[in-house]
Amino acid sequence: MKKCLITLMMLLMFCITNAFAAEKVVQNIPLQAAVTFEWLDISQAQRDEQVEYFKSLLFEKNESRVYFTKDEFKKEFKKFYKDKDYKHHYLLVNNGITEDDTAKYCAFYFKKNTLLMYAIQYKDNLRNAFYYNGFGRMYFTDVMSDEYPNFPYTSMQYDRKGKLKSAIYFISRDIQYMFGPDKEFQGIWYKDKMYDKKGKQILTRTNW
Repeated sequence: MKKCLITLMMLLMFCITNAFAAEKVVQNIPLQAAVTFEWLDISQAQRDEQVEYFKSLLFEKNESRVYFTKDEFKKEFKKFYKDKDYKHHYLLVNNGITEDDTAKYCAFYFKKNTLLMYAIQYKDNLRNAFYYNGFGRMYFTDVMSDEYPNFPYTSMQYDRKGKLKSAIYFISRDIQYMFGPDKEFQGIWYKDKMYDKKGKQILTRTNW
């Protein structure tokens, strides 16, 4: 059950990051666009080596500066814990509005008609996306590196207490390395399929 919930949160994180980035990625075609997928053709030792390499980039080296301690997260994002304009934003997203002069919005529904959660990405700071419930209480925050929306970039998701929920290294639109809250490797996405450390397909997605 825990693994299932982690996977769902990572899918949610990817969904919103990709949705907000889509328009800009088209306009800023990255130099790394021609990345080949070799995960199924290399040896297990090579796969293990790649996992450790990207794990180091995300957590140990932290060159992207998006890996926070709980105290650092609270200091950085405390003012976003409550959406003061939640009534206005709730009406916007519930009526299908995805963008205005100040922000982009994304809505998540339960059984297609009950708003479960909405997300905001402010245009003056595209590196963050904030997820709120219908009463404006923050659930999660996505933090992207400075390279976003161009590839490669890193993205990490935290809950309101500053606990890491997931981390992704975006090689390209097609390829992403995903890690869980305990820095464990979750899998590598290639287009609509996810593969585990041994090269076994474990998930598919519809939002690629």
